[in-house]
Amino acid sequence: MSSPAQPLAASLVQSVDWLAIAPPTIVAVVGLVVLVADLFVAEHRKTLLGWTSVAGLAAATVMLLPLLDGDRSTFCLTGDAAVCSYTADRFTLVIQFLVLGGALLAALLSVTALKDARKELPEGEYWFLLLSSAAGAALLPASRDLATLIVALEVASLPAFALVGLKYGDRKSSEAALKFFLSSVTATAVSLMGISFVYATTGTLYLTQVADRIQDVDGQFHTLAQTGVVLTLVGFAFKTAAVPFHFWVPDTYVGAPLPIAAYLSVIGKAVGFSGLILVTVVALPSYADVWGPALAVLAALTMTVGNAGALRQQATRAYSAVRLLAWSSVGQAGYLLVPIAAAAYSGDAEKSIGSTVAYALMYGAVNLGAFAVAALVGRTKILNRVADYRGLYASSPLSALLLAFFLLCLAGLPPGIIGLFAKVTVFSAAVDAGLGWLAVVMAVNVVIALFYYLQWTALLFRAPEGEPEKHRVPGPVTAAIALTGVLGIALSGAPQLVLRFTDTGLF
Repeated sequence: MSSPAQPLAASLVQSVDWLAIAPPTIVAVVGLVVLVADLFVAEHRKTLLGWTSVAGLAAATVMLLPLLDGDRSTFCLTGDAAVCSYTADRFTLVIQFLVLGGALLAALLSVTALKDARKELPEGEYWFLLLSSAAGAALLPASRDLATLIVALEVASLPAFALVGLKYGDRKSSEAALKFFLSSVTATAVSLMGISFVYATTGTLYLTQVADRIQDVDGQFHTLAQTGVVLTLVGFAFKTAAVPFHFWVPDTYVGAPLPIAAYLSVIGKAVGFSGLILVTVVALPSYADVWGPALAVLAALTMTVGNAGALRQQATRAYSAVRLLAWSSVGQAGYLLVPIAAAAYSGDAEKSIGSTVAYALMYGAVNLGAFAVAALVGRTKILNRVADYRGLYASSPLSALLLAFFLLCLAGLPPGIIGLFAKVTVFSAAVDAGLGWLAVVMAVNVVIALFYYLQWTALLFRAPEGEPEKHRVPGPVTAAIALTGVLGIALSGAPQLVLRFTDTGLF
């Protein structure tokens, strides 16, 4: 009896490439350290937990550099080294850079937000949840089997629910967290059912094996496989805030602490889009006739509904600035979906996916910058209305200039050259794939978006009502605004730095 057991046990032993998994591992370990340290750190020294978290995220980001030499994989099948659960290729590293860099900027904003909250937010729990979510988000783009993909998705999402509703005694925050939680759990349950159908028809969870086997599914299981594909996409469509799974976004962004709204707007989308890319283009390319048209329609609906929602925001309404950024992020999600849909029709799927990655990098940098300025204004204008930004140039010239630059990047207008280049890249991906109608819808939506972006930009330079109120900019917020500003300006001066990522190395 022992002889068959020994080869079986040996086949389950997998080597671990610690360098490959270092970025998410560092974030997870620092999260545990912060949670334990919270028990022993005195109340007046809790800020140390924040700076420890910032240092951990910075260290994890730096650990991406040794991985640039070449692709690394770990947790592979011993019988087939090409089939692995974790792969650190170029696509993985770019998304991990976006996730960890975005989490680092959100952490910088959080240091000031927690200090201003005056104990309404528990610091130890806050930092632990933020780091846990960032660890899951960094794991997801490296996942190469459906089980790891779903685990990473939930590790990224579950702490985010708690972060949204963490503020003591805040009804708005609790309501936002409940909406976020219920809708997300429903979407995840549907997605898990889809994955179970895919597993039932292919007998494997590894993405590359699914791609090979699902083409040869027995005829009687063809409908089951198709249903599995559609249901699997639903969960990831929710994470991207695609219509009709977008309804949680405005209330969640308003109810959450502003750094968490910034985190969700960028890292949440990075998680959803990287998962969507892995499921569609890597695992299910043979079902492009199913997910291609579905994503094209979703893209058109998402950008239209998002821009229409942003257009309807009244400047004097409470939290209208955050709501406008929330609806804007829904519209931007529509643009990000376009190249993924185009990959179903294009002869060069890698180039199409690269367009999404390039656009996500641009969007991440400038959207976090816009939220950083919103966090600054929100310190003195608690209702954070668009009208509160009138005359910002008179009180804080540099912040106003940078916010104007970020908004012009999102609109795709000079001097936001990187925004223009990213939109042209996405537009050309649709045209090259023969999706002319989708390119037209995108062009119309870009024009619609110009109205509310330019309206907000113009407001920054109008004469203020009454005496201009000086904004004291705390160090961490200054660092966040400066980092995003430098990155946005550098990329506008040399857009080829982002466009290089149209070659993702995913295939």
